Amino acid sequence: MSGDLTPEDGKPRGCETVMDLGFGACKLQVQVPVKGSYVHGKDLIGKNIGTSFVHLAQEYFTRLELEQDGQSADGESFNPSRKLKTKIIELSGSVEAACALGVADGIVDLVESGETMKAAGLKPIDTVVESSSILIKSKAPSQPELVELIASRIRGVITAQRYVLCQYNIPRSHLSQASSITPGKRAPTITQLEEEGWVAVSAMVEKKKIAPTMDELAKVGATDILVLDIHNSRSN
Repeated sequence: MSGDLTPEDGKPRGCETVMDLGFGACKLQVQVPVKGSYVHGKDLIGKNIGTSFVHLAQEYFTRLELEQDGQSADGESFNPSRKLKTKIIELSGSVEAACALGVADGIVDLVESGETMKAAGLKPIDTVVESSSILIKSKAPSQPELVELIASRIRGVITAQRYVLCQYNIPRSHLSQASSITPGKRAPTITQLEEEGWVAVSAMVEKKKIAPTMDELAKVGATDILVLDIHNSRSN
């Protein structure tokens, strides 16, 4: 998450994570010019670093400098506000241009696909942190029921986007094999058909796995295999 939205300095705050929303995944990376000589993050110690994420960059280079000095980066000697050899330059907007403009030797910035960095002639040499969009709430909400209702609705939509409903008919003698292929989120729904010895099965299947799942079902004797979209859901 960007420090503009949630605390970026590592200090405790009055909020907590409810769920990962499953989108907006990105990495906060150390990027340097492709044609430069920098290979590792430690190569930038003592250099100029451009970033919008000052606190995270300071913490990263503090650890590197401690390690270079032979000190533990996890012990009492770690102090993210200590005086650095590395100069952290706070920038806002178009941070990727800092190296080409001569403002910085390297940058620390958010990267999603990496195409913008490539276009700017940069390459990654280390990842500071990986992040994604999350839903947060106050640790002491004034309306906890409303917060839970909203979270439940969002969770239901996310689940609906991830799953489809797979329905098929199969001889009861092959049901155990089919159930192992489509166990559902909790358990498959099984209904007796009027034709003796046959059952109908409904189960939620991850959308990205549905094609091979259908192939496996057909191999164990399933017929009339259907896949239905799920528009919304509710589950614990």
